[in-house]
Amino acid sequence: MRHLTRLLADNKGFLTFMLCMFMFRSAVADWNVVPTGSMQPTIDIGDRIVVDKAAYDLRLPFTHVSLVHRADPQRGDIVVLDSSAAGERLVKRVIGIPGDQIALIQNHLYVNGKAADYRPIQVTGIRDDREDPALYAIEDVGGTHHAVRWSLAAKGHTRDFGPVTVPAHQYLLLGDNRDNSADSRYFGFFPRSEITGRATRVAMSLDPANHYLPRGNRWGAALR
Repeated sequence: MRHLTRLLADNKGFLTFMLCMFMFRSAVADWNVVPTGSMQPTIDIGDRIVVDKAAYDLRLPFTHVSLVHRADPQRGDIVVLDSSAAGERLVKRVIGIPGDQIALIQNHLYVNGKAADYRPIQVTGIRDDREDPALYAIEDVGGTHHAVRWSLAAKGHTRDFGPVTVPAHQYLLLGDNRDNSADSRYFGFFPRSEITGRATRVAMSLDPANHYLPRGNRWGAALR
């Protein structure tokens, strides 16, 4: 016991620093590794993304308890959440906010009865395209726009969904990789209380298909 007390006393500066760092990561800002392609092409496998944990709430460190409500997620935001339905942390895009009516018809999005506009784009460097060729487009609803990926081989229920109305205090979230994302089409609406932050940019990116070498062109890239 005496040895432990002395060890703590000798290292109190370091321990205080570590505690403050963990509190900062828990309540203010953090970074997350993205292990799947559900948000391609916006977020690639191996990206390390910066998460603004104070974007919506100031929370009690190490908890989901909100001390100060700052804002609510908006349509188009990329959010990070600790999902009880999925049993893991997810990174998805907000498609429907409370009160919205959302539908997918053959992978084309409708928000409150208004069809999204689509502009085809060319995307290169996506590893999944080698075995699963895809089309890419900019999806635009009411001025909110971002890239989406559609698999040429995919079929089934991921392409048709709804219409559903988003309940109060809930959000409808989808992945940008529409045919390869476990999201609200599988888990239903996500509670506001589970959303812990907003992803803002790529901090760094390592390519798991190339010996985890850095992808220099993605470092610092803003997420939109």
